[in-house]
Amino acid sequence: MALKFVAEVSSNHNKDIERCIKFIDVSAEIGCKAVKFQLFKIDKLFAPEILKKSQIHRDRKGWELPLEFLPHLYRKCQEKNIEFACTPFYLKAVEELFPYVSFYKIASYEILWKDLLVECAKTGKPVVLSTGMATLDEIKGAVDVLKTNGCKKLTLLHCVSSYPTKIDECNLAFIKTLKDTFNCQVGWSDHSVSEAVILRAVHRWQAKLIEFHLDIDGRGEEFSFGHCWLPEKIKRVIEYIKDGFLADGSSQKTLTDKEKEERNWRADPKDGLRPLKAYRD
Repeated sequence: MALKFVAEVSSNHNKDIERCIKFIDVSAEIGCKAVKFQLFKIDKLFAPEILKKSQIHRDRKGWELPLEFLPHLYRKCQEKNIEFACTPFYLKAVEELFPYVSFYKIASYEILWKDLLVECAKTGKPVVLSTGMATLDEIKGAVDVLKTNGCKKLTLLHCVSSYPTKIDECNLAFIKTLKDTFNCQVGWSDHSVSEAVILRAVHRWQAKLIEFHLDIDGRGEEFSFGHCWLPEKIKRVIEYIKDGFLADGSSQKTLTDKEKEERNWRADPKDGLRPLKAYRD
């Protein structure tokens, strides 16, 4: 699996179809392989007791992605040659998303919900699971449910569920623990908005999928929380990483064309002066 960057739109679309489409355009332009939305309904996301007590949670009704947007977003992703993905937050959402998504993303907050894990696994589509807040035993339980119910292609994302995440709390070394324990693709779901963290996750810990929260202009509902990237900043990170891989080369010692020219200018072994005697004339 090649390195994949996934732009998480979250609720920054402001329920505007044209803004949603712009997210897809921008995600493709900055080098992402996929763009991910969220499909939830507030009354299926929070318990009635919470909605009764909390105006803040009731107001998130305005953050919902309209179901009728899905075919338009899917077609736009096809046009831009970028994968369309989505996180289902209620059981029927799995079926509603099935015709459109390249993979399902299961959020950290739903890792204990066995019924949702089963429904996603049974589709046969790839599943990406975030592991924020979970213990290793809880992750093992979720992985077992997914694999038992037909998930053949699983990616586990190390994640810290604080928004934003402090750099010294990222604990990127756990990516290797996930890889060693589950022998599957692994990655990092970023809330740090730190170039250094993403570079380290890829180049030191071999993360194969990087998910990050994107806003296109700082006007999204979640941008003020501090965990969303703006396009130019994350584009620079993606370019840095591509350049880093380009620099790897091979394990063989090879000479560039310029080096072949410069060989003549090495110190001659007879007198220690440059260039080689045979080249001096």
